[in-house]
Amino acid sequence: MPNSGGRSQNRKNMIQKILDKFNIASLNKMQLAAIEAAEKSSDIVLLSPTGSGKTLAFLLPLLSSLSPDTPGVQALILVPSRELALQIEQVFKQMTTGFKVNCFYGGHATKTERNNLTHPAAVVIGTPGRIAHHLRNGNFETGSIRLLVLDEFDKALEFGFREEMSFIISQLKRLKKRILTSATSMEEIPAFTGIKNPVELNFLESRSPVASGITVKYLRSDDADKLKILFALVCKLQNRPALVFCNHREAVERVSILLSDKGLVHGIFHGGMEQEDRERALVKFRNGSHHILVTTDLASRGLDIPEIEAVIHYQLPTTQDIFTHRNGRTARMNAAGTCYLLLAVNDHMPPFIRETPEAETLPEKNKMPPKAPWRTLFIGAGKKEKINKMDIVGMLLQKGNLAKEELGLVEVSDHASYAAVRGDKIEKVLALIRDEKIKNKKVRIGISA
Repeated sequence: MPNSGGRSQNRKNMIQKILDKFNIASLNKMQLAAIEAAEKSSDIVLLSPTGSGKTLAFLLPLLSSLSPDTPGVQALILVPSRELALQIEQVFKQMTTGFKVNCFYGGHATKTERNNLTHPAAVVIGTPGRIAHHLRNGNFETGSIRLLVLDEFDKALEFGFREEMSFIISQLKRLKKRILTSATSMEEIPAFTGIKNPVELNFLESRSPVASGITVKYLRSDDADKLKILFALVCKLQNRPALVFCNHREAVERVSILLSDKGLVHGIFHGGMEQEDRERALVKFRNGSHHILVTTDLASRGLDIPEIEAVIHYQLPTTQDIFTHRNGRTARMNAAGTCYLLLAVNDHMPPFIRETPEAETLPEKNKMPPKAPWRTLFIGAGKKEKINKMDIVGMLLQKGNLAKEELGLVEVSDHASYAAVRGDKIEKVLALIRDEKIKNKKVRIGISA
């Protein structure tokens, strides 16, 4: 039986192998503190900004708690949104732990989820509404669940999941550890969580609304309409990836119309869209088919959209927390980024910005950004049709006559797949593969609008 020193070294080796898969040199202070606390305490409250690496901070201790000899669900992760659930699932799979993971959320076929639960995964990730549905219908047992993660708990409360979370936790009779994460400080942890005398790890930087690595700038319009300065700023940024935040979906649509009129290719993202359309917008943003995503605060947390260089507050955030979460989309994991505040002629700087930001200067003449080098190919089959990334890569390189450098990011979801293809090659590729089969199945293939 290995001694404590041997176990510690094994754990370090395991962590290093996982970090190598993500091309991360070392864990940050927050992640190290979370792992250390998990070894000593049964309950942890982790307060840390968006983009600081909380997912690995709880997945690494979670992994240490799993046993290959224990059947059934061993760990449950509750999240407020479908996008966050899928992001965590992707990270866990990339860790290649040998443990199965399932992901459950609204908008997903309940029949498929029930089938998955006939042989439940060691780790289940899901939104409170969908997990509560499965528990009420007796679709999986909770007796083997020892660890509960409440990720982005503050957001889950904001979304109105208190009742569902309370019900779920009441069904978990054999919990040994609870980990609660939040991007905002909380005056009181609700009693229904069952968290008592937790170790609190606070990395919120003394409530500073601007994290290190972020430069704050502002632009002021000479009238009440800020669309002109938004267009001018986007032109100055050229093809740097940027999120444009609005407070309401109507504003998102209005800004989108302006950008379309100006010939700027972009995506939109808000809660009024169909799930498939939201997913497609994120895919095309990630793969570089467009560099602008106009969104509500739905995109301020829990989305897998890395390498954002600029956050544009087209409409001013109403609270410090909203400002912090929006900004957390850039300067992630110690990278640098810039956030821009767009002010109408009579707008005042938000009171939580204690120092006046630097004024951004705009060129006298707008220069349109170059056309994005990539376009997105849609393939009407995914994981549930037993299609994987290598199937698509192989088809595009062999049948589509693409060179490796002409194929970009490939993503496979449940019933659809997307591939970034060089824009000057995509029409020719489509003509070559339009009638091809994948895994001996005819699938719909087209250029994503």
